[in-house]
Amino acid sequence: MEFLRSRRTFRRFEQCPVAPEILTEAVDAARIASCGNNRQTLKYIIVQSPESVAAIQPLVHWAASLPPEQGCPKPDEQPVAFIAVLQDERLPGCSDTDVGLALGSLTAAAWAHGVGSCMMGSIDRPALTRLLDLPEGITLRYMVALGYPNHHSHLVTAQNGDTKYYLDDARDYCVPKRPMEEVLLKTL
Repeated sequence: MEFLRSRRTFRRFEQCPVAPEILTEAVDAARIASCGNNRQTLKYIIVQSPESVAAIQPLVHWAASLPPEQGCPKPDEQPVAFIAVLQDERLPGCSDTDVGLALGSLTAAAWAHGVGSCMMGSIDRPALTRLLDLPEGITLRYMVALGYPNHHSHLVTAQNGDTKYYLDDARDYCVPKRPMEEVLLKTL
């Protein structure tokens, strides 16, 4: 449970590269994740060259709950890698559940090496599709930003039902979670 509590979303990163084998292991964790009827309709692209990472930066949007000056990483805090999560629409049985399971496995595998991540759905899909040169039938679902975090992110109890994350005085993320008695309706 401590591993799961510490695996939060990170949006500011140290400017040191992540070893390619860690990124490949994260994709492998996504590859072997459970999926409906074992259809395996997801594909991935690792983006790690500084030039390619820099080209992606303006096409992703950060921390919608915060003002841009607080939520967007500064130039010396940008992620050092991305993994594109793609759906192969040519295969039967595409599923949002499969995407979620893959994202959870991918980010957990990265965090096992101290690599933080941010799953990004607010992205410029048409521009990224062109930049990644995706073939017909392959659809971009998410971008995952990766790097070694240079801030903390911790859980706090939601107050009055407010679940919007915020920054504390140290610019660390506070992530409100509803208490267990609010989400576990009953045990039969």
